Amino acid sequence: MWLKSSFAQAPGIITLDKNRPSIPYGVASGDISGNSAVIWSRVVPPHQGVSPSWMIVEYSTDESFRNSRRVIGQAALADNDFTARTYLTNLPPGEDIFYRVTFQDTADSNLYSAPVTGYFRTASLGKEKDIFFAWSGDTAGQGWGINPEWGGMKIYESIRKLNPDFFIHSGDTIYADNPIQSEVKLDDGTIWKNITIAQKSKVAETLTEFRGNFIYNLLDDNILRFNSQVPQLVQWDDHEVRNNWYPQQILDDPRYTVKNVSLLAARARKAFLEYTPIRFHPNDPQRIYRSFNYGPLLEIFMLDQRSYRGANSPNRQAVISPETAFLGNPQLRWCKQKLLNSPATWKIIASDMPIGVIVRDGQTHFENASNGDGPALGRELELADLLRFIKYNNIRNVVWLTADLHYASANYYDPNRAQFTDFLPFWEFIAGPLNAGTFGPGQLDNTFGPQVKFHSIPVGMKQNQPPSAGLQFFGTVKIDSQTEVLTVTLHNLEGNNIYSVDLQPEV
Repeated sequence: MWLKSSFAQAPGIITLDKNRPSIPYGVASGDISGNSAVIWSRVVPPHQGVSPSWMIVEYSTDESFRNSRRVIGQAALADNDFTARTYLTNLPPGEDIFYRVTFQDTADSNLYSAPVTGYFRTASLGKEKDIFFAWSGDTAGQGWGINPEWGGMKIYESIRKLNPDFFIHSGDTIYADNPIQSEVKLDDGTIWKNITIAQKSKVAETLTEFRGNFIYNLLDDNILRFNSQVPQLVQWDDHEVRNNWYPQQILDDPRYTVKNVSLLAARARKAFLEYTPIRFHPNDPQRIYRSFNYGPLLEIFMLDQRSYRGANSPNRQAVISPETAFLGNPQLRWCKQKLLNSPATWKIIASDMPIGVIVRDGQTHFENASNGDGPALGRELELADLLRFIKYNNIRNVVWLTADLHYASANYYDPNRAQFTDFLPFWEFIAGPLNAGTFGPGQLDNTFGPQVKFHSIPVGMKQNQPPSAGLQFFGTVKIDSQTEVLTVTLHNLEGNNIYSVDLQPEV
């Protein structure tokens, strides 16, 4: 089988050759549908030069590349840190797609990189195949980076081995505000040893430093293998910029010489869009929220609860205003319309933050929508409006997936136990971290009536446990093509099942 033989090791890692372009950071695919996909890569020019290179993608439904097609994609330019993407279109639905990427130097057409291979599977347009995907978040946080002696970021390999159709990265793809030191002493006296690079030695402020955070993750062999085989749908949260950030914030943090968070966020967004396999919106290339139709069984709605929010505050406002914005009006309208028009059986809302778990920002302010027990106030008003809309329009089979909290949990929201009751009951599943400190559990807010059906960490656990403690988590979702039953499973670091629930589709 091609997957097993070709990807037994890291995918085509190329030794740097100063005489030609090279691809040391591998390839990735993302934003897939039934007939399209985005292919991403980054080239290192010859002699560390600055001449552009054309990205060339050859692809086929045959692993031997018989009857392959060839597409010339973007030029990898210095302005984009020599990253590039190619849009593949008119792909056959429900098929395995094998691809290989090369770069051709524009200054010398005889200079090509060695190829790097990848694989993905397009969505089926019918119900002949089950759907199986994974999600999680939080990579390289709290100083826990790539430790080769431990095996690197091992959870990515555990996910890859399950061969999901795609992976939702729920945010905190990097930790731009968390420097990586070479060594961390653990409680048992042993030493956690990180790979280090200059761009991760301090908080990220320059565009080069933000880019370096993404490059750092690509030094891990597990991630390179994962990227080459598992298509990704990626969103961001706070640590792509800094902890708990919001637009127009002015920092009081001695680690930063740049105090204007909007300036930091602009640089961070540029790096995020450069280094993820995201499809740019034709009318708004800076936009991160978007949706994916994965055939008649599934549609996914990727939210951005960071870019349009008001300032963090005590969050007790009684009426909706710019101060209470969480999604913001344009995104909220978009989400409602997309949900209303979706013909899919299951509607997955991929949220970068949980609904009913309190996340504070200091002693008096709140980072999340939740603000403590009681009626819907502040940012909760926007969520209440969305949940009410779902109920009044009888939009069934809505499930929320998120990360952010650095533990795994299954929460059921019941209007019979809520303070705000005008909504249909629903499930929210939380998974993470991928490679970061483990925390929790968080405090619940009874506004929307959450009930914890499962959480993954021991009572009284010391906070910020290292990855070597084994408390790293991801989730998977399977939709049976015949019964349309949706099964959510939470997994530990090794990929073992720790909780599972079957959800029956409602008509």
